[in-house]
Amino acid sequence: MEHNIKVKSVDKVTCDVLKIITEKPKGFLFKPGQATEVAINKIGWRNEKRPFTFTSLPENDYLEFIIKTYPSQQGVTNELLQLKKDDELVIGEPWGTINYKGEGIFIAGGAGVTPFISILRNLQSKNEIGNNKLIFANKTEADIINEKELKKILGKNFINILSDEKIDKYAYGYITKDFLKASITNLNKYFYVCGPQPMMDAVEKQLSNLNVNQKLIIKETF
Repeated sequence: MEHNIKVKSVDKVTCDVLKIITEKPKGFLFKPGQATEVAINKIGWRNEKRPFTFTSLPENDYLEFIIKTYPSQQGVTNELLQLKKDDELVIGEPWGTINYKGEGIFIAGGAGVTPFISILRNLQSKNEIGNNKLIFANKTEADIINEKELKKILGKNFINILSDEKIDKYAYGYITKDFLKASITNLNKYFYVCGPQPMMDAVEKQLSNLNVNQKLIIKETF
């Protein structure tokens, strides 16, 4: 089933990431971490559907999407940059394999953090953040999505690593076996992994090298 929803606001989160807030269809339900197919309700774009994650909470009376754009590709995300209030999007039913199963380590690359934003916001709203940890890999500090909010939610359990920029307060490089060992005290926890496919393959390999049980790895690719 498809729903036409009006855009309420469009804001930039980073130089190439948008936060889009829309109406919420009556009775529309989703779980934190889920996504849906989104299209722009304009001639030539209605059939161009792309998967985007809900970053709002299920109980909110609006929907929020945080979306990385690729202006040079002249595709859907570039067209989203032209969106304004009262334009329409078309969404489908919610789906997704990342659901919160218990305390663990969230590992995200870039916009792969979006399923985790909804999950962590939901846990915070219930005072159930516990000892969950987020390892967030980006190119530069300016690329870190919702940095202030995630720091507020997680405190010292918000761990950043940058591949293209050296800054004293953050780790530098890529998510290696040694980096994971230094960042994680208990490997017998859930590992939630989301990001570009090459990053996810590399992280899964490192987790395997650390003898993490495959059943504890929950993943989603975008």
